Amino acid sequence: MRGFFIDIQGTLIDDKDFLPLPGAVEFLDALNKEKIPFILLTNNTKRDSREFINYLKNLGFNFKNYLDPLMVLNRYVKPPVAPFGNEKFLKLMEKYEIDYENPKSVVVGLKLFSNEEFADIIELLLKDTEFIGMHKTSLYSKNGRRYPGLGAVLEMLKYATNKDYTVVGKPSTNFFNRAKEILGLDYDKITIISDDLYGDLIPAKKLGMKSVLVLSGKIKSKDEIKQSPDEIYKNLKEYLESGKWKTN
Repeated sequence: MRGFFIDIQGTLIDDKDFLPLPGAVEFLDALNKEKIPFILLTNNTKRDSREFINYLKNLGFNFKNYLDPLMVLNRYVKPPVAPFGNEKFLKLMEKYEIDYENPKSVVVGLKLFSNEEFADIIELLLKDTEFIGMHKTSLYSKNGRRYPGLGAVLEMLKYATNKDYTVVGKPSTNFFNRAKEILGLDYDKITIISDDLYGDLIPAKKLGMKSVLVLSGKIKSKDEIKQSPDEIYKNLKEYLESGKWKTN
């Protein structure tokens, strides 16, 4: 039996209104009907995990398995922590001991940082601290525009401080390992579907997964693709109608 890793934002829901994309609800219904195992994987760091799960279910998505970085962060972080990111992320980090003077861990989430914020992060990274990135997305899409994702920010900070980082969410092997443990399948039996070619699919493919790119999120055209996934579809509706998901 095969199973699926399914990205959420840009794959199941859109990046602007966070509503279901064409064919998304129906695709999960089809997997459930055929008893094909799947898990929803997201780099969500803005909403409490349970809150986001309930939001998705209220949209009509029928699923059992879900994993995000907030659910596994405690495996990596050493408090006290100095978190950097948007206001919602900082609020979620209040469950940990916060210390911006002498932290043991600097935890970086997604945000369009100012130069002053970058300077604050760099000063702390130059101390004896752990450097943790919540995920490693390649691009950040907002209101139809694309910005450097957290992966690009982490690489810039690494270059500036000569300090390596640990990634909590996608596409870290530890995160993918936890997801496949939940499904009970090996990588060669898993197909991953995502709108993030470089932040999700290429790393997953190196682990042995089959990769399906949907053009409903970060990448808008096949002309932008420099490395090929195994399959490309406009959206989940087109993938569902192809029938190939039954044999992937």
